[in-house]
Amino acid sequence: MAITVSLVALFGLVLFFLLRSKSLGPGAAFAAAGFGFFLASTGAAKPINQLTQSLIETVSNL
Repeated sequence: MAITVSLVALFGLVLFFLLRSKSLGPGAAFAAAGFGFFLASTGAAKPINQLTQSLIETVSNL
């Protein structure tokens, strides 16, 4: 759970800075946030979470 909250905060910061630097418009940021929200409720959420956890474990073991 703590990893998920951290990643949400990280992606939120990325979207914020993309909006601030005008590399991304408000509509695209809304679409990206909506995509992430709806992706979390699909069957793809569990494999994505497992992949993320294994990547974090791999990086921490380096």
